[in-house]
Amino acid sequence: MTRHRILLALLFAMAVLVSFGNSIKAQGPIVTEDESKVNIYKRFTDNRVPNPPTAYAAAKEYMQRYPKDSDQYTNYFKQWIEEYEFEERECKLLQDIYRDKAFAPAYELGKTVLAEDPENLKVLLALGYGGYLATSGSKNESLNAEAIRYANKAIQLIEAGHAPTIEMGGVGGGVGNGCPVQTESDRGSEWKPFKNKDDALASLHYAIGYTEWRTQPDEAINQFVRVIQLESDLKRTPLTYELLGVAYTQGPYKRLSADYTKRFANQPESPEGKAALDALNKVADKIIDAYARAVALAGNDPKLQASKADSMRRLTDLYKFRHDNSDAGLNELIAGVLARPLPQP
Repeated sequence: MTRHRILLALLFAMAVLVSFGNSIKAQGPIVTEDESKVNIYKRFTDNRVPNPPTAYAAAKEYMQRYPKDSDQYTNYFKQWIEEYEFEERECKLLQDIYRDKAFAPAYELGKTVLAEDPENLKVLLALGYGGYLATSGSKNESLNAEAIRYANKAIQLIEAGHAPTIEMGGVGGGVGNGCPVQTESDRGSEWKPFKNKDDALASLHYAIGYTEWRTQPDEAINQFVRVIQLESDLKRTPLTYELLGVAYTQGPYKRLSADYTKRFANQPESPEGKAALDALNKVADKIIDAYARAVALAGNDPKLQASKADSMRRLTDLYKFRHDNSDAGLNELIAGVLARPLPQP
């Protein structure tokens, strides 16, 4: 073996051993006089972590120039290319939703990504929350049904103990299209753009409630109550309680009010009528509680004064209806409501 052939063999074997890590091990040095093969592989290993797109181009070139090779090197390249392309699709989906608000392409791409990895929690989180982003920001409700399905799947996985995977600059580098490589110091940030597990769960429940309060108000009530049971910023956001009040109004209050009017209005008092009125008043009290919390949480924040005024108007009207047209005690209710447990549905 010439000195040149030995040098190429050592370079090639060293590159493979360094690159493979704990996945596929090289079986020993390969003797080759093909300097191009060594150069392409070196370009791959030099760029695999700092510049994956360049590494990807090298891997593709290697497979195109040596399509008849069938060894641990080509097997590794095949696996690496597949993983890189998967991470590229995943990254594109996340950017479409969180950065570019390109919801329709993201949901179409989601079908491909989830067909390959049905329990990809990062993607399920994005698709589940994306329905809320589309509805609240773009007034696009066409994705609601899909988003609710994805959100429920993500909730199921989180409650079963799953967490999003954190890319460690591995096969694909987690870099495609600007998605950052994460390191050990990023542990705990795998929930981004959410703060942590509870924030992710609360956001998913909020997203479902927000997209369902018009069509499924009773279900929206359950979702908003679940939000409030979790420690997140949404628990301290006035809009959560405003929407809870609206859902109670559009759901059980509207239904019970219509039933009471139909069956007992202008009728002599009866045990059945009294029971129906009591049920209606209990819902009214839950609405009062929700709007009182919204007002209390808004405080003196200048950005919240318009919504606070609307909540205060609704609260006052219903409170006076329940208290013989008097608002006595209303200010005390607002001052102390946050110290009280939230009424359950």
